Amino acid sequence: MKDQNPNHLGIHYSHPWQYFLLVYLLSAPFWLLSLFIQHSALPDNLPLTDIGAALTPTIAAALLRYREGGMTAVRQLFLRILDYRRIKRVAYLWTAILLFPTLYLFTYLAIRQTGQSIPAHIPLQISLLGAFIMFFIAAIAEELGYAAYATESLQRYFTPLATALIIGVPWALWHLPSMIAIGQNAELIAWGLAGTIAVRIIYVWLYNGSGGSVFVLIMCHTVANTARTGFPGGRSAYENNNGAIPYGIIIVAAILIIAFWHKAMCRAHKTH
Repeated sequence: MKDQNPNHLGIHYSHPWQYFLLVYLLSAPFWLLSLFIQHSALPDNLPLTDIGAALTPTIAAALLRYREGGMTAVRQLFLRILDYRRIKRVAYLWTAILLFPTLYLFTYLAIRQTGQSIPAHIPLQISLLGAFIMFFIAAIAEELGYAAYATESLQRYFTPLATALIIGVPWALWHLPSMIAIGQNAELIAWGLAGTIAVRIIYVWLYNGSGGSVFVLIMCHTVANTARTGFPGGRSAYENNNGAIPYGIIIVAAILIIAFWHKAMCRAHKTH
C-alpha cells in the first residue's frame, strides 16, 4: 500500500473550525436520543447511542475532505487507518501500546497505597476481546477525524502543543454527554475532562514522534480503553475517589511530555 502525501494531491486541510462544528452537529441527535435509552450492554455501561456518536468524527472529516478534494481525498483519508509505513521510529509504536497499561499500573499501586479496597487480580475474560474490537473500531472513527484531519489541519498554523490544546478542549467536551449519561458526578467529570485534554497532548506527541502515523494513535486509543475496561474492579474501581488518582497520573504524564519533549515534538512536526 503506497502512502502518498495528501499535499501532493492538491488537498488542503483548511477547515478545522468547521470540522469541530460539524462533529457537534452530527453528534447532537445521538446525545438527545441517549436521554431516552437508559440501558446498555456496552463495556463500562457506555450509552448505546455512543456507537453512533463515535462515528461522527470520521463522517465529518470525510464530508470536508470530499468538498476539499473529491473522492481522491476521501480515499486518502481512509488509507490512513493502516498508515504504519509512516512510522519512522518504531519505539513510538511500542510506547503507544504500553504507555497506558503502565499508567494504569501506577494507578493501581497508588489506589492500594491509599488503603482503598481494590481487587488483586485482572479479570481476563473473553468479553475483553469484544471490548478490544469495539474500541478498535471506535478509535479508527475518532482518530481519522481528530488526528488525520484536525491535527494535520491545525499544525499548518500552530505548534504541536497549541494544536493538542485546541483539539483537546472540544474533544473532551464531546465526551461530556456520555459522562453525564453514565451518572458521573461533577468532580469526576471535571477530572475526566482535564484528563481527556491531557490524553490529547500525549496523542499529538505520539503522532508527531512516530512520523505522523494515525495507526499509532489507533493502537494507543484502543489499548487505553480496553485496559481501562479490564482494570481490576472495572471502571468504577479505576475512577476511585472521583478520578483524582487515575486522571491526575495521566495529567502528570502529559506535563512531563511538555516539560522534556516539547522541543522534540516541534522538530518532529517540522520533518514529517
